Amino acid sequence: MASSAANMKRIDSAATPASAAAKAGPAAVVSFPRRAPQLGRLPALMREIAATTVPPLIVLSLLLLVWQIAAAGPKATLPTPLKIWQDAKDLIVDPFFVLGPQDIGLGWRVLTSLQRVAIGFGLAAAIGVALGTLVGQSLWAMRGLDPIFQVLRTVPPLAWLPISLAAFRDSAPSAIFVIFITAIWPVIINTAVGIRNIPQDYRNIARILRLNPAEYFWRIMVPAAAPYIFTGLRIGIGLSWLAIVAAEMLTGGVGIGFFIWDAWNSSRLADIVVALVYIGVIGFVLDRLVALVGRFATRGVAAT
Repeated sequence: MASSAANMKRIDSAATPASAAAKAGPAAVVSFPRRAPQLGRLPALMREIAATTVPPLIVLSLLLLVWQIAAAGPKATLPTPLKIWQDAKDLIVDPFFVLGPQDIGLGWRVLTSLQRVAIGFGLAAAIGVALGTLVGQSLWAMRGLDPIFQVLRTVPPLAWLPISLAAFRDSAPSAIFVIFITAIWPVIINTAVGIRNIPQDYRNIARILRLNPAEYFWRIMVPAAAPYIFTGLRIGIGLSWLAIVAAEMLTGGVGIGFFIWDAWNSSRLADIVVALVYIGVIGFVLDRLVALVGRFATRGVAAT
């Protein structure tokens, strides 16, 4: 009986904390922090989007209002925004209409110009990175080629057009050559600067690992110089888009540059303004696309 009483006493003493916690009521219950609901992030995201889009829309609205007031006078020579909408509504609403060989929408003309830009800029990017690597890696190549590049890059793009027409005897390859010769110089120069700024530690590691030239190029040079390379590519794509518009004004065809020149000869100022908006938007998109690719390739590292 004594042993039974002792056992019961030990059981009661062991159960005392649990029973005390149970009697303590809700105040003794341990509370864990709750995770904030996912919907709470939406207002912050909406505020960020509004902070990015509202100021440009306000400025654009003010500019259109000032333009409307300034061009509404009797002596104004430029059309008002409302007049542009009335005269060029088909170009804005339906940019991909086809009514004839030359009577097509601005969407098709932009695609034609973009095709030429893609070929010319692609060649400039590939050859420019190769030449920039050579100039940046070899001292003798820099001494021999850099002065020539510095002289040729100062030649205006349209000055190359007569030479390209004489060489290719066709407007399409001539326009592509003008794009190529315009875009290649910033790619070469920025690539060469990036190669020359590769840290010496990277070069020492390549010697220790005994990397061959191909492995050294892909594993050391390209990643280290990528911020500089993409800086040159962003400059090159902008110059390419400028060059194609100017070249198409002189060579003709169905590109957006020839459309502007033809609209000027026909006194269609509203069409010219719409085409300028197309050019600006496409140029902005091209720059952002190259910047986006560069951000992924360089992991957010910028050239210094």
